[in-house]
This record gives sequence, C-alpha cells and structure tokens, in this order.
Amino acid sequence: MEKRTLGKTGMDVTVLGFGAAEIGFRGVPQDTVDRLINGALDAGLNVIDTAECYPASEEKIGQAVSARRSEYFLFTKCGHDGVSASSGDHWNLEKMAQHVDRSLQRLRTDRVDLLQLHSCSEAQLRQGDVIDVVRRARDAGKTRYIGYSGDGHAALYAVESGAFDTLQISVSIADQEAIELVLPAARARGMGVIAKRPIANAVWKESSKPDPYYQTYWERVQRLDYDFLKAEMPQAVAVALRFTLSCEGVHTAIVGTTQPDRWRQNADLLKAGPLDAPHFQTIRSRWKSVAQPDWIGQT
Repeated sequence: MEKRTLGKTGMDVTVLGFGAAEIGFRGVPQDTVDRLINGALDAGLNVIDTAECYPASEEKIGQAVSARRSEYFLFTKCGHDGVSASSGDHWNLEKMAQHVDRSLQRLRTDRVDLLQLHSCSEAQLRQGDVIDVVRRARDAGKTRYIGYSGDGHAALYAVESGAFDTLQISVSIADQEAIELVLPAARARGMGVIAKRPIANAVWKESSKPDPYYQTYWERVQRLDYDFLKAEMPQAVAVALRFTLSCEGVHTAIVGTTQPDRWRQNADLLKAGPLDAPHFQTIRSRWKSVAQPDWIGQT
C-alpha cells in the first residue's frame, strides 16, 4: 500500500487508515474486531485512529493488537468522553489529563504516536489551556506528536497557531470547504493532514434520508448528483476515496468499517492511484456550482 510522510512528524503512513469509531458506536464484538484490525495490519495498513469518546473502542483496539504495537501508528483524541459531555462538563482540564492516562491504559501502551484535541471550538483554542494539556502530555512522553481534529475556522486557527503537528479534517466529495479554507495553510506549515469521513459515509447508498449524523451529507449528495455515484458501489467508493487522496496536502484517509474483509477490498480500490486531473476537476467544478454558503465542514 502506498505510504506518504505525515508532514513534519516524519511518520510514513499508509494512505488508508483505520477509523475506530464504528467498532465502538456499533458495539462490534471483540472477536470481530480482532479479525478486522489484524486483517488490516496483515494487508499492510499502519494507521489506527480512535478517541476516548468512542465507546469501548480504545479497549477493543488494545485487546486486539497491543501485541503488535511496533507495526502501526496509534492516534487517539481527548477533550470529551461522552459522560462529561452529557453533564455539560466539556473540556475540564483536570479530567482531560486523567483521560489521557486512561486512554493509554485502555490501549495497553505507554505512548501513542499522536494525541489530538477533539473538535474544540476556536474560542477554546484561543484560551490556550486545552493546548497546554496535550503539550504537557507530549513533554511527559505520553505522545510523540500533538494534533487538532476539527473543521472550519477553528481548524484554520489551529493550523495558524503553530501549536500542532497535524490536522484531522473532513475532506470528501460532499465536504470540500477545507480544500480552499484550511489545506493551503496546513501545507505551508508542513503539517500532516488526516482526512476524516473521506467517502462521506457512502451516504448515496441510502434511498431515503438516514439518521441525523448522516443527513447533511445525504442531502448534499442528492443535490450534487455526481454521475459516478450511479456506478456499482465499489466503483463509486473508489472514485470518492481517490478524490480525497488526490487533494493536495492530504496524507492519509481514515475509513471506518465493521466488516473484516473490507480493508483488503478498499486497498485494492486504491491501486489505480490518484484521480486524473480532468476527473478531479469535474468533481470540484460540480461542487463549486452547487454548494451553498452554509455547506461548511462537518465534524
């Protein structure tokens, strides 16, 4: 599988990464997770991305592949854990520091490769104290690098602050704000860029409006009406994923799945390489002609 250097971190990451939200939120059994992640590593993938607020995701990853820790780069996120969010106690600095330690315990490791602030606002970033939490974790050897995961003007501020090594941001056929708003600034600073939701959750497969998390992309795709989405699903996914990885500055794309065989299939889809320039520009032109001012980046 193709690898790209994740900006100034120097980590040579595979262009396809494993996003671990679904194994948590969908309650995937441990034996399935074992087959899924080990199969992905066997196929050559070397990026695993999770977060403390993905239910049981960190624990399942730790149990599945902690014995293979030297074979992959491990990314997680901190800032809210679901429980604190429900009580309105977002971004409690003391709890954030405790949660970093808890994440390491869950993941069965003494250090992650990347610790990311998880979608905090621009106002919170400007205060600086949340950034200090991840800096102290780095200084203590609990993470090699620090990053920001989020979208829009908060992401732009995170890039321009110079505080972070990496940026995780939404980039897809249905979410292109970052291509002009944020990615140029990230490239100029040599930051590693991780694309989240890179295939727009494949929402075009749904014949009717899905649950709220997917609705924005579904509504956009209905209006964008890309011709290539009328092809068979594997071909459509291939174009969507190759589009994201053709965006200048993107180093790896994090895709989630609950199906153990899907990683080899996705890896095969990428063998064709980046989209050719005319095809890429056709998708960009369609976006520019249809997208509305409120089509902002989606977390």
